[in-house]
Amino acid sequence: MLRIVLDTNVWLDWLLFDDPAVAPIRKAVAEGRAEVVSNEATEAELVRVLAYTFNDKTLAPEKQAALLEQCRCIAQKDEGSNHDSRITAHDFPAAEHPLPKCEDPDDQKFLELALASAAAYLVTRDGALLDLAAHKVRPLPFRIVTPRQLADALRAK
Repeated sequence: MLRIVLDTNVWLDWLLFDDPAVAPIRKAVAEGRAEVVSNEATEAELVRVLAYTFNDKTLAPEKQAALLEQCRCIAQKDEGSNHDSRITAHDFPAAEHPLPKCEDPDDQKFLELALASAAAYLVTRDGALLDLAAHKVRPLPFRIVTPRQLADALRAK
């Protein structure tokens, strides 16, 4: 199964904005061809961002809680799997693959999660993370891609 990490903006695209670019990822997860991994640090950022104002409106606390619960359900353990896709800090491997430092320190957690979870892809629209992919600072055991790039990769499989 393809393991993926979604950054916060992609989670918002999935949960709140229903962005069509995320639809192929959603479909792959629903079909059991991919799984999304998360951890406390990435969830905490989602909680913080869900409290922001979007289009001059702040989401009601109940809506924020419902979206977070939806995220948790998506990134939870499969019925047929022994693997819990919520990765905790103690799951981080020894530094076999030293990670580059992201220009935005808030994005480092996504690189760390992708490494710790042995994800194939880190899906983002964040410029600082995409810059790391573009400059190939050092080889990573996962690819940093946009939602559209992952959709293309899913169609190719």
